[in-house]
Amino acid sequence: MDQPLSLFAGPAVVSRPTKGVAHAPTGAFARAAVAVGDRLADLLRAPIVVIDRREVIVAGNQPDLVGHTLARAGVTWRAAAIRIPVQLAGERGTVLMLEPHDGEVISPRLAQGLVDLVVSEVRATERPDTPELKDMFLHNLLHGQIEEEWKLLRQARILGLDLVPPRGVILIDAASYILGESDVSERDEAQARRRARVVIDAVVCFFHLPNDTICAYLGDGEVAVLKASNTRNLLRWAARHPTQDQPEAGWANLAALRHASEDLLASIQGSLHTAINVGVGRYYPGIHGLARSYQDARAALRLGRHFHGHNRVHCLDGLGVVAFVGLSDERTKVELAASLLSPLDHEPELIKTLDQFFYQDCCPSTTAAALSIHRNTLGYRLDKIAALIGLDPRRFDDAVQIRLALILRSLRRTGSEEPIRELR
Repeated sequence: MDQPLSLFAGPAVVSRPTKGVAHAPTGAFARAAVAVGDRLADLLRAPIVVIDRREVIVAGNQPDLVGHTLARAGVTWRAAAIRIPVQLAGERGTVLMLEPHDGEVISPRLAQGLVDLVVSEVRATERPDTPELKDMFLHNLLHGQIEEEWKLLRQARILGLDLVPPRGVILIDAASYILGESDVSERDEAQARRRARVVIDAVVCFFHLPNDTICAYLGDGEVAVLKASNTRNLLRWAARHPTQDQPEAGWANLAALRHASEDLLASIQGSLHTAINVGVGRYYPGIHGLARSYQDARAALRLGRHFHGHNRVHCLDGLGVVAFVGLSDERTKVELAASLLSPLDHEPELIKTLDQFFYQDCCPSTTAAALSIHRNTLGYRLDKIAALIGLDPRRFDDAVQIRLALILRSLRRTGSEEPIRELR
């Protein structure tokens, strides 16, 4: 049987419910309640909760309990020292205040006056939801300009954005449609935003599952899509395009996101008849992982657009040698190398063959002699490598990519515990 959650056990106690967890309430009432609860907690230094008419906690000192009923949280009406009805965004609710931890007595009349004042302030500053507010928040989130996670989650909840599901970033360059041919000085910002909304509507219509996508116009003709990327949301594309297991879930997830983005690109181009470029970032855990996914998508879009052309979907794992040369983030390059070579993780004989093949300047006869095998056996091994990783070491561009990946993998191991292998 579930135990009541400890709501007011002191500031050092944070409850971690495992059962009966509800999603945080959203909507105008919830946003107003969060603002009222935060302000009262600051002013009164007392345990505060705001509940709706169903006795569901909408805001309070411990965010983990938001979404639970009073009964689940172990709070009774009798336990509340002060109960003050409020009306926010056209809905009725109640502010409950328990005794402060320091034992200081709060006058009910003073509490009533403060609640009335705070509610008036919130009503005066309430603004209808505008796309610009969400765009600004998501721009700051993706650019890593909000560091504290509690601030991110609070602002997301106020704006009605669900950042709990795992998400990868799809970056759409629709500048030719959104901005047109006008130069910077002549751009009509209002018109650009209207056209950006057309692109966003096309994205939302394509990904039609509830809470499947969060979209934002970032400016300069770019739209960011925070695409839910768990198994259920990507099943359609993962099942249609099965991929080999990867050492990290992010790279396997990237393949399904890429296929989804290819279908999205075709859909947008079919309705808008305009040039579109798309960059896709892999999934990273945690809310701050969205900024890393955005950096992946941005780098893939920039490099892919320059080297591989327009009207395409670009991913880091599809850029070839360009990714190893053009990326500035060393960690991403090392992770990309590990992903590329992962099908050979349990094939030491094939790794040894590759090392020797490159050491012998890709000469089949000297490589076979150095390995004491027949040239036909060498050919079989190289064919198997090509089948496993999708790159043929006998082709120049593929050979360069494999060689760079081997070097980066060796450097990674050198940095931890294994020495770089010397060829003899």
